[in-house]
Amino acid sequence: MPKPIVNEELCIGCGTCEALCPKVFKVEDGKSHVIAEDCVDCDCAEVVSSCPVNAISLG
Repeated sequence: MPKPIVNEELCIGCGTCEALCPKVFKVEDGKSHVIAEDCVDCDCAEVVSSCPVNAISLG
């Protein structure tokens, strides 16, 4: 399974990723961070498409 990656230079800390996948993403200090590497209970592909600045990818 692809792992989520956050490009912190692009991230604006809007919190969409955390709202959709709170077990995988956490916004701290104005940037999103990956806190778990597997999207088990959520749809990380939806998070990728929902990020307004395209800061999240699956690698």
